[in-house]
Amino acid sequence: MIISPNEYPQEKGSLDLLKLRKLLNKDNPLILEVGANVGSSTLEFLQVFPEARVYCFEPEPRAIALFKQYVQSNNVTLVETAIGQHNGNITFHQSDGVAELKDWHMSGSIRAPKTVTDIWPSLRFEKQIEVPIMRLDDWAALSGVEAVDFIWADVQGAEGDLIAGATNVLGNTKYFYTEYGTSEWYEGQAPLGEICNSLFDLGHVMLQKFGIDALFVNKNLVDISTLRFPIKQQSPCPCGSGKIYKKCHG
Repeated sequence: MIISPNEYPQEKGSLDLLKLRKLLNKDNPLILEVGANVGSSTLEFLQVFPEARVYCFEPEPRAIALFKQYVQSNNVTLVETAIGQHNGNITFHQSDGVAELKDWHMSGSIRAPKTVTDIWPSLRFEKQIEVPIMRLDDWAALSGVEAVDFIWADVQGAEGDLIAGATNVLGNTKYFYTEYGTSEWYEGQAPLGEICNSLFDLGHVMLQKFGIDALFVNKNLVDISTLRFPIKQQSPCPCGSGKIYKKCHG
C-alpha cells in the first residue's frame, strides 16, 4: 500500500541543504543536478559539500553560457543535454517573458507549456529550438556512475520523462529531490501522486513535501527507521507494508 501524498503536511520553504548533509553523512557525495540552469544551486552544493562530485545537466543555451561564467570548479562537470526517456534530439520550448520576466530562461521545457502561463501570465514561450536529449541510465552507463547519493531535479514538467529514463540510476540513488506541478503546468506533466507511484516501484518513498518540491528516500538503500516522517502515527507506513506508521517504522 502506497501512502498518499495528501498524508504529508506541506512544509514551508524548500530543502535545507544542511539537513541534507546530515542525511547523507559524508563529505564527498556524488550529486546529479538535472536542470542546473545557471548553476546557482550548484554553487550552494559546493558550499555545503566542498568535496562533492557534481554532474550538472542543462540544455538551455543561454543558461549554459552563464553557467560557464559562474561555476568554476574542478568538482563540477556540465553535460549540455536534456534528460528524458530517449536518446537523440528533442524540441525544447524556450521561456521568455515581459516586464520583470524579460529574458527569463528558467522555465524552458521539453514539454509544451499549458497552465504555467495562466499561473505566471508574464511568461512567454514563443521560440522552440532543438536540443540533445539522453536517458540518465545511458549516461550513467557510459560515465561509469553506479551509485548516486543525491539527485536534484528541476525539469519543468518532464519529471515523468526523467524517471522513465532513469530506472537503474534511481534504484541506486539514496535521495531524490524534484519539483512537481500543482496542476498540469506543462502538457502531459505527471501529478505528484503518479510521481510517487513510479518512484515507489524503484524503492523510493516520500520523506518531505514542500510547496512545489518533494524529497524522496530510497528505502532499499537507507534505513528509514532512523528517519522521522512528518505524518500522523496512525497513517499508513511509507514503507508500503500496509501497517500503520506507529507500529511499523514510527
